[in-house]
Amino acid sequence: MPFILVTNWVHDAVLTRLSAIGAVEVNRERAPWPRAEVLRRARKAAAVLAFMSDRVDREFLAACPQLKVVACALKGFDNFDIEACAEAGVWVSIVPDLLTEPTAELAVGLAIGLGRHIRDGDALVRSGGFDGWRPILYGTGFDDATVAIVGMGKVGCAIARRLAGFGCRLIGIDPRLSNPPGATPAELHEALPLADYVFVAAPLARDTHHLIGRTELAAMKPQALLINVGRGSVVDETAVADALADDRLGGYAADVFAMEDWALADRPRGIDPRLLAHPRTLFTPHLGSAVDRVRLAIAMRAADNIADALEGRAPRDAINAPSRIGCV
Repeated sequence: MPFILVTNWVHDAVLTRLSAIGAVEVNRERAPWPRAEVLRRARKAAAVLAFMSDRVDREFLAACPQLKVVACALKGFDNFDIEACAEAGVWVSIVPDLLTEPTAELAVGLAIGLGRHIRDGDALVRSGGFDGWRPILYGTGFDDATVAIVGMGKVGCAIARRLAGFGCRLIGIDPRLSNPPGATPAELHEALPLADYVFVAAPLARDTHHLIGRTELAAMKPQALLINVGRGSVVDETAVADALADDRLGGYAADVFAMEDWALADRPRGIDPRLLAHPRTLFTPHLGSAVDRVRLAIAMRAADNIADALEGRAPRDAINAPSRIGCV
């Protein structure tokens, strides 16, 4: 039977599905294995069910000569060398749709939490010093605000749908779309000076690395709020920390961080301490798709892609076309 490696914890139902097509080894812990451990365990693998914490590159492929498919339980695949996998005869699949709705929900939640000072309000109530209403912690809301969404793919459009009932004006920024659904189209440089909220929902690519950098931050309103649910390195985190320190940005919320972008050799190894310490920041630990039933569905879809490949079919969610495909 083919050997299948699952690099992170999954529901038992996923293991049952995979056990029907191969011998399965799984990481039973919630923390990812170190890369060296993944490589050691994957040397005889025909399939790997991979996650955000994994990186598949030429080194990985050279160490795993029997590999036929990498099924990613995720949507953004910037940590995976798709071209190298194709050259090695390895399928790569993603899960394109299931993460969309919960990620958009969290994006709106982060924006509300940041704008309404939920973090500070919660701390005050828990401190024991709350004696009832006071004229404090006044913030901002969506009603009559202008909201720019950078990246009008599935997640960006889902954010726009959720905001449609909040009474705000929506601007969509995406060079691929002349008429983004539910939003007025604009160029980035046109939208930033107008926006009270800027949502970043763009994937990480060569042309989006630090798409929101010093120049873009300088163009924003000083009181504007920036919310990042795309990829960490789409935003220049150092520039954000500087802008917050200089009161040139109203606040920053994020569910994604540059330290997670494993494919970038110069990625930071941690989050800028100034961001962590700043009172006008709000962070979640990459919880965009962290809804239990959604994570189960994502892993099951990845398992289906593995089944397709090991049974001789093109994975239903394949994003490459291997130049050579051997027998399992």
